Amino acid sequence: MSVGKWGLNRGVLSILPGVFFAFCASSMAGPVRVALWPDGAPLARGTDPEKDVPAITIYRPERGNGTAVVVCPGGGYGHLAMGHEGKDIAEWYNTMGVTAVVLEYRMGKGGYRHPVPLMDAQRAIRTVRFRAEELMLDPERIGIMGFSAGGHLASTAGTHFDPGNPEADDPIDRMGSRPDFMILCYPVIAFDEPYTHTGSQHNLIGEDAPAELIEHLSNEKQVTGDTPPTFLFHTDEDTAVPSENSVMFYLALRRAGVPAELHVYQKGGHGVGLGKDIPGTSAWPEAGKKWLDGMGLLKGDGNNE
Repeated sequence: MSVGKWGLNRGVLSILPGVFFAFCASSMAGPVRVALWPDGAPLARGTDPEKDVPAITIYRPERGNGTAVVVCPGGGYGHLAMGHEGKDIAEWYNTMGVTAVVLEYRMGKGGYRHPVPLMDAQRAIRTVRFRAEELMLDPERIGIMGFSAGGHLASTAGTHFDPGNPEADDPIDRMGSRPDFMILCYPVIAFDEPYTHTGSQHNLIGEDAPAELIEHLSNEKQVTGDTPPTFLFHTDEDTAVPSENSVMFYLALRRAGVPAELHVYQKGGHGVGLGKDIPGTSAWPEAGKKWLDGMGLLKGDGNNE
C-alpha cells in the first residue's frame, strides 16, 4: 500500500487506529497518511480534508534505529510546503534509519489560529509516542523539526508542553507532548521585533493580539532548562525570516544550559529546504546528521522488521 497507489496524498486514511498502526508497522508499507483524530479534531470548523482534518504521513525506513521526527513544513501559517519541506525531508531521514512523520496542521488559511496548530503538533508527538512499540520506536527518542513558520510551531512545541493527562479517556492524551530534541530550519521565533515575519504572526494570532499572547509565543522568551536539545540552521541572506530569529533562540538556549548547535550559512535566501546546490548551505544536512549521531539518536540495531 502506498500513497500513490491509493491516492492518500489527497484523502485521509479512515480505518481504526489500531488497524492502521499494525499495518503501518509492516516492513512492506509505504508512506501512509492518517487523521490525528479519527473521530474528528477538536475545534474543527468543518470536514474539509485539506483544511479541517489534521493528519500525519508516516515514512518508515527499511532499517530503522528507533528514532522518529515529527516534521512541520513551513508556509507562514497560511499554506504548507509539503514537497521540499515535507516529503523530501522525510526521505532524507529514512536514509539515516529515522522514521519521519510529516504533519499537516491546521492554520490561518482555514480559519485556525493559536492554539490549534500547537494542539495538532502536540497530538502528533503524543500519537507517535503512544504507538512507539508498534512502530518499533524508542518513546524517548521522538523529536520535532520545523521550517520557517513550521519552525515556529516546532519551537512552540519545545517550549510549551505538558506531561499528558493520566485521567484522559483517550489513551493518546495520556502521553507527554515534550519532544526529546528539536531541529529548527530558518525558523520564525520572535514576535513583534524588527526581524519578525509579520505574516506568520498575523496568521497565527491576528493583527491586534494582546501583548501577553505575543510574549507567550515569542519562543526565545519561553526557553527553560527543560527545553529539548536543539540544532538550528539559517542563512545570512534570508531577508524573509532574518537569522536573528535563530540567533536569539540559540542564545536563550545557552543561558538556560540547554545543549544547542547553530549554523548560519552565508548563501541562500529563505525556504531552501535541503539546500541543494547552494554553496556552503548545502552542507547543513550533513551537519544535522552529525549532530543527531553525536546525540546518540542514530544508534540502534538498524532493524525495524
